Amino acid sequence: MEVIRYMRTLVTLACTECKRRNYTTTKNKANMPDRMEIKKYCPWCRRHTVHKETR
Repeated sequence: MEVIRYMRTLVTLACTECKRRNYTTTKNKANMPDRMEIKKYCPWCRRHTVHKETR
């Protein structure tokens, strides 16, 4: 039986304003080796802020 390895890995996104970890998503490390930055809604800040990938 062969083990299937996926290129996509699970990453956590944290708000840059309040530092809370709000979202989880997946990314392809082959295509995006750097840390991900996405503008998303933060329920604690109550506005859209930049969310960065955490380790």
